[in-house]
Amino acid sequence: MQAAPEFFHQHPYEIFIPAGTTKIIVGTLPPPRFSLGRLKEKDVNFCYGSCDGMLWPVLDTIFNLSLHYDNSEGAVNERKTFLRHERLGICDIVESCKRKKIDASDLGMYDITLRDILLQLEKHQDLTTIIFTGGNSKNGPEYFFRQQLRAQNLSLKPHNNDIPRKHTFYYAGKEIKTIALTSPSNAANRAIGSTAHYKKQKAANPAYTTFDFRVEQYKKVFIP
Repeated sequence: MQAAPEFFHQHPYEIFIPAGTTKIIVGTLPPPRFSLGRLKEKDVNFCYGSCDGMLWPVLDTIFNLSLHYDNSEGAVNERKTFLRHERLGICDIVESCKRKKIDASDLGMYDITLRDILLQLEKHQDLTTIIFTGGNSKNGPEYFFRQQLRAQNLSLKPHNNDIPRKHTFYYAGKEIKTIALTSPSNAANRAIGSTAHYKKQKAANPAYTTFDFRVEQYKKVFIP
């Protein structure tokens, strides 16, 4: 039986780090349909634009942005304007990979080419915080970043192992803070449901959702 052909998954978007950025959001890469130009009706043609993901809906709720969710250029510009205003950038760590199956699974990636996050810290002197949209599990954004640190004989110093976990390290003449958020992907909902905090909130309020959980957590990070 002939093996399925490999799918080369190229990140469809350039790094977005405006002048004066103080924090960058770091994930892996968007679902393959964004690289193939096969967007769904409510996808936004920009980082984290999947209609199945929750990053932009959560930020929309926290900052009361009234964002549009469609394929329009206006929807993209709304997000870029917000990022510039909040001095936020987006620099997903995976430039490209191969896949046996065309899906968005991080574990399904191999022959992975990474973007150099440390180089961005050198280029942008105001940049002092890295926000990972996922943790240190295999092929997650923090997992790959730790590889880049080890190559420079650097490591993360833990400051808080509760979610969201916080670490620091020194590089390019400054202290860098890293924060690992619960993933905005629906795949993380089961893990959220098993946390003591979620169970406690759900017991007190049956209407409490995994979306509410993320809003609480992300608000602490994006509005400290």
